[in-house]
Amino acid sequence: MQIQGQIVDIPNRKIYSGEITIENGKITSIIEAAHNVKTYILPGFVDAHIHIESSMLVPSEFAKIAVLHGTVGTISDPHEIANVLGKDGVHYMIDNGKKVPFKFHFGAPSCVPATFFETAGAVIDSEQIKELMALPDIYYLSEMMNYPGVLFDDEEVLKKIAWAKHFNKPVDGHAPGLRGAPIEKYIAAGISTDHECFTYDEAAEKLSLGMKVLIREGSAAKNFEALIDLLPENYSNMMFCSDDKHPDDLIVGHINLLCARAVAKGFDLFKILQMACINPVKHYKMNIGLLQKNDAADFIVVEDLTHFKVLQTYIDGELVAENGKSFVKDVDFEKPNNFNTAKKQIIEFDISSSASKIRVIEALEGQLITNEIHHKPKIDSSDSEQAKQNGKIVSDTENDILKMAVVNRYENAPPAIAFIKNFGLKKGAIASSVAHDCHNIVVVGTSDEEILSAVNLIIGNTGGICAVNGNDKKSLALPVAGIMSDQNGWEAGRLYQEIDAMAKELGSGLKAPFMTLSFMALLVIPDLKLSDKGLFSGNSFSFVDLEV
Repeated sequence: MQIQGQIVDIPNRKIYSGEITIENGKITSIIEAAHNVKTYILPGFVDAHIHIESSMLVPSEFAKIAVLHGTVGTISDPHEIANVLGKDGVHYMIDNGKKVPFKFHFGAPSCVPATFFETAGAVIDSEQIKELMALPDIYYLSEMMNYPGVLFDDEEVLKKIAWAKHFNKPVDGHAPGLRGAPIEKYIAAGISTDHECFTYDEAAEKLSLGMKVLIREGSAAKNFEALIDLLPENYSNMMFCSDDKHPDDLIVGHINLLCARAVAKGFDLFKILQMACINPVKHYKMNIGLLQKNDAADFIVVEDLTHFKVLQTYIDGELVAENGKSFVKDVDFEKPNNFNTAKKQIIEFDISSSASKIRVIEALEGQLITNEIHHKPKIDSSDSEQAKQNGKIVSDTENDILKMAVVNRYENAPPAIAFIKNFGLKKGAIASSVAHDCHNIVVVGTSDEEILSAVNLIIGNTGGICAVNGNDKKSLALPVAGIMSDQNGWEAGRLYQEIDAMAKELGSGLKAPFMTLSFMALLVIPDLKLSDKGLFSGNSFSFVDLEV
């Protein structure tokens, strides 16, 4: 097979009219050749850090959509399913990914559970990390969220890192805001990347210390604008990633969109493409071709080098997408799960206080970090004298201080209750069992009745996301581990869009309310978060009282 076009030679920084010959999935020759084909041929895009589960799709369904945008492979951290199903979940992702022509490169989850301040479905210890790291299908030790464990020389944490070094595989980092002597020690432990930088200065410091920095632009966390100006001087040590991409966003675009944005800002094309196509492959030793003779024939054909409209995607010489049509076929897959909690009663969401101020989680648009703020609680003003005396705290829609709960999905236990600002709901409730990292049920609502309705809908579906308002209910069931759909990607995306739209009709002003919601239980990102065991400060790394 021969393909002609304008060949984009990233290492040699040139574009020339040429022809590629492919035999048995390999590039056997690349030559200069005169022709009239104006489209461009370049290596495929790579997402340098993503949790496939956060697309709410199994890998085989994710691949169908990703190839449309010129993505040929991913560095995939199966941390989410591992928190639910342990090693079996990691093997599930690997096995499902192998059924389609797409180059998933999975890591061994380093922090399962991320902390012991929450209830997870499994534990992966250093002995299991040893077993996983020995597998050829495992390419790296995935993000070391437990940076306090690194800094304080936790024996189990250091054993996990040591096994990665033993098998000569890289260790991914996760250290938002870590600076100075602590980040120096973290890097010295052998940790090579970080995708959690949210300021220019933080990323610049980490780069200066030899760390590779990933520019993340996902459905919730958006750091492109903060970090992109580092590209000109640091492109050889930077990559692009999405981290978490909900299905509606994935349908719109992927790494191709970040390339287009960077070009629009006037940055050098070859530097941009090195970050998007080359750096991840080399850092992780991925089995992805780089448009060189004898490489696997993994490449894309695009209409231009400004918008990166993808016309064709090839993986191992196979045409997997063309002109908006995916040729990745349906595959059968199982639906493992462990959703074991019973439906809840309304009294379980009661919380009372006589305090003049309570701690409130302040959610931030486009960020995983949160703030702690203090606010006067709204006390139930019903006719019940007992309610008044007990000081039952309820949602305060006027001040956008809404009740929030995290419900243990693995066993029957009382919900943890807190309050949160910036979700903006004026009525109804939204809930999700995609709740990093342990994937318990997280809910925000305007009344206990709506909160109960949303939680019990999720439990009835054995996982999912939903928006409710009285009898009006919309949901997307996620029966695969309680975090992934059994629908095709486009149907899941359609249902997600409907629920997202309903959340915004209920008053939320967040661009991605469900993605933001999913991180409100992520304890390793400061500051104030809620686990199924209580309100937690990421700064002090300890539980804190609701009352100030």
